[in-house]
Amino acid sequence: MVLHLEELILIPAASHSAVNPDLDWISRVRVNHQAVLKRAQYIQSLKVSKKQWQAAWLLKAVTCIDLTTLAGDDTPSNVHRLCLKAIQPVRLDLLKNMDMHDKGITTAAVCVYPSRVADAVRSLKAAHSDLPVASVATGFPAGQTPLETRLQEVRLAVRDGAAEIDVVINRTLALSGQWEAMYRELHQFREACGDAHMKTILATGELGTFTNIYKASIVSMMAGSDFIKTSTGKEPVNATYPVAIVMARAIRDYYLSTGYKVLDPIILTCKIIIPVCVCVCVCVGVS
Repeated sequence: MVLHLEELILIPAASHSAVNPDLDWISRVRVNHQAVLKRAQYIQSLKVSKKQWQAAWLLKAVTCIDLTTLAGDDTPSNVHRLCLKAIQPVRLDLLKNMDMHDKGITTAAVCVYPSRVADAVRSLKAAHSDLPVASVATGFPAGQTPLETRLQEVRLAVRDGAAEIDVVINRTLALSGQWEAMYRELHQFREACGDAHMKTILATGELGTFTNIYKASIVSMMAGSDFIKTSTGKEPVNATYPVAIVMARAIRDYYLSTGYKVLDPIILTCKIIIPVCVCVCVCVGVS
């Protein structure tokens, strides 16, 4: 059971609709590599909150986590345990010490493979919890299965009760500059999701350049993503501060262009959650 993957997540009220792809915007993009590194260094140098302020940030982060198990030995029983942990993620005595025991602190969601969605939905229903279930799909983590197979995986997860689908991009299309083809694939995923939210995982450690990461972020948002995410957690390099900055700037630029603010989940640990929160607030805003 993989419990160390934590994601900074806020759930948008309604699913995002796709817009027509602006290929001229994509073709003009050039990201200044050194400027991104310098910005990342500055943000990392900022002082981190301590004492009760640190506790407040971390407690807020708990409520933004998709508690996840994506293992080959997942069973209904360990999915059930994961759901119970998501409902009560912090020890009651600690919550009482912070006077937060009656505030309904839970994680944001439970995330599983499509074959385990029904198990998670059943466990949460039995516990009288309305916590949503998220599911990875589209050939996670590599995305190297046929398109129709990936689409069917989305449909089955939604059918079984998933409220959010985590799709992975076709890295071949991104690396070869086929941005319109990537848009078409993601748009089909968006349609297959129906009312479920769609999170698009970019696998940034495999995209090569900051420019590719920015372009993939913009194309994913144009195709209707409600979230964009750095990585699957399975690549050799996952979330980094510079990548977070590039994606956050893409979100801001897209918002200024369309008025819709897509969200940016980032795989991280408690040691770096506050600096990453600062990064998102500085680059995107606090709304």
